[in-house]
Amino acid sequence: MTQTDIALVTGGNKGIGKEIVRQLAQRGLTVYLAARNAALGAAAAAELAADGLDVRFVALDVTDADSVAAAAKQVEADSGRLDVLVNNAGIVAEWGTAVADITAEQVRTAYDVNVFGVVSAINAFVPLLRRSSNARIVNMSSGLGSVNLLSELDGRLATQGLLAYSSSKAALNALTLVYASALRADGIKVNAATPGLVPTDLNSQAAVPRGTRTVADGAAVPVALATLPADGPTGVFRGPQSLDDVAPW
Repeated sequence: MTQTDIALVTGGNKGIGKEIVRQLAQRGLTVYLAARNAALGAAAAAELAADGLDVRFVALDVTDADSVAAAAKQVEADSGRLDVLVNNAGIVAEWGTAVADITAEQVRTAYDVNVFGVVSAINAFVPLLRRSSNARIVNMSSGLGSVNLLSELDGRLATQGLLAYSSSKAALNALTLVYASALRADGIKVNAATPGLVPTDLNSQAAVPRGTRTVADGAAVPVALATLPADGPTGVFRGPQSLDDVAPW
């Protein structure tokens, strides 16, 4: 009998995160929908569970070490291990602010979620991931974090002026590679995904077109990375269309 994989998705109560939860559950995984807002998270999990999906809510604020630790204890008590961790929670802290006016506090706010929150989650869940026969970590990155693309100073991404967000996602990409190297011995794959430009709450304040891709489109590559076979790649950055799209670091 095939063992059901256990997944956890941070920031899973809306947008691409919720769609990742849906698609993973539709593939037969048991999915913990993690969200910092208990009411919104529980409602989203109940909605998906009503469709016959094995979705369970867990309270998790990636900026709160105690919250992350409590979530890991809950998953351990309920399931005993974790096969998939999708670090989807993310924020933009500097909408509408000129680059020269972006403060260190705005950058700290972005890093607290987009970088330190990922480290907290991986640190807490690695012991459970080590119990899996095919563990996968997926970090939700962005083309806005590609140093290669940002080096085009007049290009679309550099001129967005999202200093905190872009630099935090570049840092996330570096984390992805260092974790991928370090966790190979444990059989844990660590990869990054870019969902492309999807109109979500994250970019609701953007002054430029927010994209026409659906949340289902945006979730496709993260879900593919989250369901890689045991011989799948580690230390790669893929998307937005498919696993065949190699995003530049």
